[in-house]
Amino acid sequence: MTYIYLLGFAAALALSFIFTPLVKMFAFKVNAVDRPNHRKVHTRIMPRLGGLAIFAAFAGTYFILSPWLHLDKHNLNLIHGLLAGGTIIVIIGALDDRFELSAKVKLLGQIIAACVVVFGFGIKVNFYNVPFGDPMMPIQDWIAIPLTIFWIVGVTNAINLIDGLDGLAAGVSGIATATILVLALFMVNGGTVILISSLLLGSIIGFLFFNFHPAKIFMGDSGSLFLGFSLATLSIMGFKQATLVSFIIPLFIIGVPLSDTFFAIVRRWVNNKPIFAPDKGHLHHCLQQLGFSHRKTVLMIYGVALFFGTTAVVLSQVSQIANWVTVLVIAATIVVLQLGAEVIGIVDRSRRPLLSVLQRLRMKTETDTNSK
Repeated sequence: MTYIYLLGFAAALALSFIFTPLVKMFAFKVNAVDRPNHRKVHTRIMPRLGGLAIFAAFAGTYFILSPWLHLDKHNLNLIHGLLAGGTIIVIIGALDDRFELSAKVKLLGQIIAACVVVFGFGIKVNFYNVPFGDPMMPIQDWIAIPLTIFWIVGVTNAINLIDGLDGLAAGVSGIATATILVLALFMVNGGTVILISSLLLGSIIGFLFFNFHPAKIFMGDSGSLFLGFSLATLSIMGFKQATLVSFIIPLFIIGVPLSDTFFAIVRRWVNNKPIFAPDKGHLHHCLQQLGFSHRKTVLMIYGVALFFGTTAVVLSQVSQIANWVTVLVIAATIVVLQLGAEVIGIVDRSRRPLLSVLQRLRMKTETDTNSK
């Protein structure tokens, strides 16, 4: 099957590369464009709808390869669930790219897509584990179903929120997809996840040729929502015990968009602003305000995403005996994230509690040393 995965990756990349210029022309024709304003960094009118090229390449490659895949009913169900929910998401995103739908309408569309995946195809979290406890414990549907829907909708929006610079959301999503691909290679029955990840990664890279700075086309909500939806669904398909402590692996896979979303919510809450109100306080905005160029900012965030992805792979290989390693890594990551957030001022430049504590400790140490 290895040749099928490689062929699928190459075919998806090629189709995405071919479809993207066609979608660009279509976007201009239907006036699905992004105009500059005070919140945006681009200075000229840009075509949206790039997500159509990504989705068309992904779905098209699957249907081209399907006669040679010989998948059983269960794995076909997983792929068809992703395609069905993804189609709804792409339609909602494309309509938003053209007509700018309200946040409530988009949220409703995301919930419907998540419900299609959960109720129509049975894709949901089934098990969880706790540190130093039983490795696999079943979850009741009354918890599993809302948890799965919340996860899918949350990750979908997290990718959408970081789509603020050329190539940023596509690159971060590509790194997350590659991480899932690597993790699936360690799984006993990871063939379906490997296949989907290969097709999705190829579709993203083909699009990135036109989306990396200076971008010729934006992916729009049709792309960012589809990528977020795909990553959320893939993480559930690949890691059926993805809750509580085992949730750590999927959390690390998409660590950049999730942490940026978390800090955005905290920032708006601290400043008494609506949680869904757009602003220029995201990670990429903060890095640019520190003087980094557009390209350097994107590459730096790629580096952070790669760190999260590598950590996810390492943690996935930690045995039950070494649970303390997982706990220590999580604690260290939280501290580093908080320090980084305070340094760049992603929440509030005037409130830096951890840095203040470290500064007081340093001053106390210097005072004690001088007194001796």
